[in-house]
Amino acid sequence: MVLALSAVFANLFDAYTDAERVSLSGAALAGILAIAFFGPAAAFAIIAIAEVISWLVERYRLESVPVNLLGGGGPMLIAGTVFEALEPGDDASPGFFLALALAAMLVLVLNLLFLACLRTVDGVTFRSVVVGASRALLVSLAINVPLALAAAGLIVELGTAGSVFAVISLVAFGYMANLVATARHRSRQYASLSWGVLSGLLRTLDIRDPRAARHAAAVAAFSRDIARASGMGPQECELVHTAGLLHDIGHFALSDRVAERGRVLNDEDWTAIRRHPELGADMLRDLGLYGPVAEIVHAHHERIDGRGYPDRLKADRIPEAAKIIAVAEVYDTLTAHDTYRTPVSSFEALTELRRVSGTQLDGRYVEILAELLAGSDITYRHADAADFGRELDLERRINEAAAT
Repeated sequence: MVLALSAVFANLFDAYTDAERVSLSGAALAGILAIAFFGPAAAFAIIAIAEVISWLVERYRLESVPVNLLGGGGPMLIAGTVFEALEPGDDASPGFFLALALAAMLVLVLNLLFLACLRTVDGVTFRSVVVGASRALLVSLAINVPLALAAAGLIVELGTAGSVFAVISLVAFGYMANLVATARHRSRQYASLSWGVLSGLLRTLDIRDPRAARHAAAVAAFSRDIARASGMGPQECELVHTAGLLHDIGHFALSDRVAERGRVLNDEDWTAIRRHPELGADMLRDLGLYGPVAEIVHAHHERIDGRGYPDRLKADRIPEAAKIIAVAEVYDTLTAHDTYRTPVSSFEALTELRRVSGTQLDGRYVEILAELLAGSDITYRHADAADFGRELDLERRINEAAAT
């Protein structure tokens, strides 16, 4: 009864991770313990009770009940029969725990094979399911088999009290895993919304000004490479790359006349343009990307000599990532074929960057870019084919945000 109740509560709070499809099933653990102490029939009964009560509570499709019974209870019957055939002997003997470990592994493997057979109905090949789930199976084995052995050891040593403690631990484990999985799911939704909005804004900006998305991708790629070559760690490089992608997001708030090619801009237009770092930083904060990214975007038009905008910061007060983005942005603006000016060669652009080193740009990052360009082909030096979607890599960013 104790194991059956644990299976019921565990079933209601079961969890798995979307990324790995790793089952954290307290009901399966309760069934494995039933195999050890009561035999295969009891293990099947526990799974059946848990499944029926779950259906009564959740009211999912009735035709799923026998499928779930077969997928969950069938492996219990087979593994339990194998466990008994091995004649493990005394509950405290090494043979007992070895046989139980084998039974636990058999339950998980048979469950995977059942799933693979079930997926063939949907046109998915048996082999592809098994191969695709092999890593998840290994993780499940690493989690569930030791848990089953530890719980069995408690029951052997402490009797009923041990079984109650083991069951409470299993239910608590399943419940906490459910909370973590739910939090990750919500985090993924939030990250998806935030990055989706930002991606949509930049793509809309690209419609207004076709160079915007390509320019953002190029600046992001150059900035990441400069950061890596300067000795920054992976997290810092990722931060610089993200800020490079979003550095001009504030242009979305500017009027259409400012983005229109061929139009002579007046003083009011230039005043509005100089506000785009502030506008972009505010948008990022409103969408939840607080802290460093917004700060970098806010400062990417500051100058080493303090004559930049919007806050006239001098060298030691400008974030290093913003200095890197400034170098990448000026270089791409000079060399790209879709800008407002006639493009120049990579050599001519570097000559100009060196001319303004120490006043507008940080000379250290200018020289790092020069070293990168020296060993690169023309496709890299002129980033006309830079792709915003590839640099954004939206799915990876959402997954990483959810994991964090």
